[in-house]
Amino acid sequence: MRHLLLSGLLRRRTSSPSHHLHLVRALSASSPLPASDADLRKYAGYALLLLGCGAATYYSFPLPPDALHKKAVPFKYAPLPEDLHAVSNWSATHEVHTRVLLQPDSLPALQDALATAHKERRKLRPLGSGLSPNGLALSRAGMVNLALMDKVLDVDAKKKTVTVQAGIRVAELVDALREHGLTLQNFASIREQQVGGIIQVGAHGTGARLPPIDEQVISMKLVTPSKGTIELSREKDPDLFYLARCGLGGLGVVAEVTLQCVERHQLIEHTFVSSADEVKKNHKKWLSENKHIKYLWIPYTDTVVVVQCNPPSRWRTPKFTSKYGKDEAIQHVRDLYRESLKKYRTKAESNDPEVDQLSFTELRDRLLALDPLDKDHVIRINKAEAEYWKKSEGYRMGWSDEILGFDCGGQQSVSETCFPAGTLAKPNLKDLDYMEELLQLIEKEDIPAPAPIEQRWTARSRSPMSPASSSQEDDIFSWVGIIMYLPTSDARQRKEITEEFFNYRSMTQTNLWDGYSAYEHWAKIEVPKDKDELAELQVRLRKRFPVDEYNKARMELDPNKVLSNAKLEKLFPVTEAVQHAK
Repeated sequence: MRHLLLSGLLRRRTSSPSHHLHLVRALSASSPLPASDADLRKYAGYALLLLGCGAATYYSFPLPPDALHKKAVPFKYAPLPEDLHAVSNWSATHEVHTRVLLQPDSLPALQDALATAHKERRKLRPLGSGLSPNGLALSRAGMVNLALMDKVLDVDAKKKTVTVQAGIRVAELVDALREHGLTLQNFASIREQQVGGIIQVGAHGTGARLPPIDEQVISMKLVTPSKGTIELSREKDPDLFYLARCGLGGLGVVAEVTLQCVERHQLIEHTFVSSADEVKKNHKKWLSENKHIKYLWIPYTDTVVVVQCNPPSRWRTPKFTSKYGKDEAIQHVRDLYRESLKKYRTKAESNDPEVDQLSFTELRDRLLALDPLDKDHVIRINKAEAEYWKKSEGYRMGWSDEILGFDCGGQQSVSETCFPAGTLAKPNLKDLDYMEELLQLIEKEDIPAPAPIEQRWTARSRSPMSPASSSQEDDIFSWVGIIMYLPTSDARQRKEITEEFFNYRSMTQTNLWDGYSAYEHWAKIEVPKDKDELAELQVRLRKRFPVDEYNKARMELDPNKVLSNAKLEKLFPVTEAVQHAK
């Protein structure tokens, strides 16, 4: 069984240790027999132990209902099928087993694959880098990945545009643009997404004047099951173009994309610690004056980490340097970890020299792993994080693609909402009201909420399926992400964290979402198991998004639902009116 994890799905070459293809094989039935009765009893005991551990792991691991085949491969001493792929998303919160995982290396090959799937009425869900926390692209019935379609096709330095195959990763695209003096306008926190995937889910960076990443798309080739390859742009079929830019992989497979770039530029990042009151006093000014800005809220403290990024030309040369070196800034976190090890484990572990080599996010993961759901323990970690940021205040300068990245930490469960925040000229401050209510809710309900709660802003998108869609050019939107880390491989502990996270998310939804017109990021929205909750979600989505228009396009371009999966069908059930209109 081939096991594909993290962002290393189906590469012909690798760029980091995470890009590995793992082969998992069972014990062979042809192993030699034990030489004695004692050996026979010993090996029989080993087999029973292995069988028991496997069963315990299977039934306790917190996977969603659609994560595995209903008819799972039984435990045997024979090798598992070589053509069975187990595909997991980055945080290992969703997984599917499939025998159909295609990887075309050209546009004609992709066209043939979709035409065949359409003719045979087989599923072939487009799969990017597998980064979506909700496993949006996964389908056990079959998937297609464009990792081998990763070429830069054209660069127009004069127009500042680039045309690429959609399987290229953001990091690789940025490297290719460097020699032309170009880069992308904005970035998400990480760079491992395939370009086709990052635009399809409405991903974003931060900056109230900068839109989500789908707005950088000026034309695209969309390979559809029933209509073949369609070229879309603002001039060619603009309605379908805007709909398909954030199409969730349901209208066609994005094969080629032309993006509007900007000149490669440097940024000065200023990181400093503030308080809620200070943020309120300065928020309007900061939003308008800074090209990029985000807040990192630390629950159970009055600490708000402010990160501002601007071109050097807008700043005097910063003279401020931190009072603390990197080791000094992190030392108190190391001390907390060693103290916590004495409490939860053994004194010998607390003397492990490896502790001094760990980064802050690695230390935070290890601290949380000791007791992730104990509120008091989490509060101690949050306070240590607040102190770490205080000692890390300062400036740094670098290229935009380097500065705008963010170490998100290890595996995690995430929920991110997007809601209107007025205009750049007149922010309504509901973004700060939202955060105030959220932090109060966390304390009132004793939620063991780790830091940070990241808050960002974007301009509007013209893609109607984007959570930041708006017809008003000057509208701005705030994005707020809550998390719980999954810092352990222990199945039972991961299950408990997952359950607590969904309780956290549910309380946030009940108390905040409707009042602020907040909707979840498509890569983070989870489909409820409860039928009534699912019906409520479907009604909510119809209030915000053109669901019938989207479904009508799906029925025209993919009448056999080749590109769909259970998640898409539950989010967007096709009404009889749309079905008949087909």
